[in-house]
Amino acid sequence: MKEKKACKATVCRKTSIGGQALMEGIMMRGPERSAMAVRRPNGEIFFEEEPNVKKKRPAICRWPLVRGVFGFIDSMRLGYKYLMRSAEIFCEEEEQNTEESAETVSENAAVTSDAAVSAKGEEAPAQKAPQSAFGKATMTAIMVIATVLGVVLAFGLVFWLPAFIYQLLADHVLPESVAANRLVRSVFEGLFKIAILVAYMALVSLMKDIRRTFMYHGAEHKTIFCYEDDMPLTVENVKKQRRFHPRCGTSFLILMLLVSIFIGWFIPVQFGSLTGLPNTLVRAAVKILLIPVMMGIGYELLKLAGKYDNILTRIISAPGMWLQRITVREPDDGMIECAIMAFVAVMPEADKEKYLTPVKEENE
Repeated sequence: MKEKKACKATVCRKTSIGGQALMEGIMMRGPERSAMAVRRPNGEIFFEEEPNVKKKRPAICRWPLVRGVFGFIDSMRLGYKYLMRSAEIFCEEEEQNTEESAETVSENAAVTSDAAVSAKGEEAPAQKAPQSAFGKATMTAIMVIATVLGVVLAFGLVFWLPAFIYQLLADHVLPESVAANRLVRSVFEGLFKIAILVAYMALVSLMKDIRRTFMYHGAEHKTIFCYEDDMPLTVENVKKQRRFHPRCGTSFLILMLLVSIFIGWFIPVQFGSLTGLPNTLVRAAVKILLIPVMMGIGYELLKLAGKYDNILTRIISAPGMWLQRITVREPDDGMIECAIMAFVAVMPEADKEKYLTPVKEENE
């Protein structure tokens, strides 16, 4: 009994498999393969998998602190690729529904035309079928533009706005001794960034589509926990799992912001006076240049929290676990089915026979 309780309290096994919530689906990435399972509007699951492309990089790219930067870039690249792919599948389904509606309209128009000819002896004007408002190219362009604008806005809010607000307080409210204190400034700017992140996550979670994405996020976490707890991958087993995972990307974001407080401590308060440029802009530019350092340290902390379970790693994971209460929601059975399908495709071959059989039996 004690062993079972201990097994439930802590993760029994570790895996490097991770994932990402998509538009009505989930992407999973394993050591050798990546897979995506997306729920179509008609209820069917679209599934796609491919081998991971392993780039040959210098040995330095695998060093601690450095590997986190390349790992983050790879994750962003792959995640964006699958997010766009899930959007394409959604658009294809929409276009198919539009075409079916157009065929119905055409048939109705033909019937109306025949009736008009019979009644008046002349042809009625043909009705044009409605056209889809957005094509694939348009949707892709919109998503690219939205992503670029989102990144620019994020950099402005996270790097420039906190420095600007503190500078206002330093000029009009704070005593000179406090305003010149690097630790006070760094803590203020760091906490301000975290407040922006939490407020943003809370606001977007009010949107219906985002809430569903957060539910798929929960399905991803629960499926990984089910595997790490060495349980058969069935919907019922996955539903019992926790939804907050220490290796979550949400935890990575907040760890980076906490690391930025420590790094900001070493940046001179009046850095701008050394260059003749506005202080807020210079500090924001310096912090942007230090992003790789924040990534590297944040990645190592996240990797440590995912590998060990002790008082130190729990403290490291605590802020991210708290924020996941906003970004990770309880999934429904259909979402869990997508997560299981994607996960099984990327798990080690030696485990597939053990974990795939229960899934098949449940679906039969």
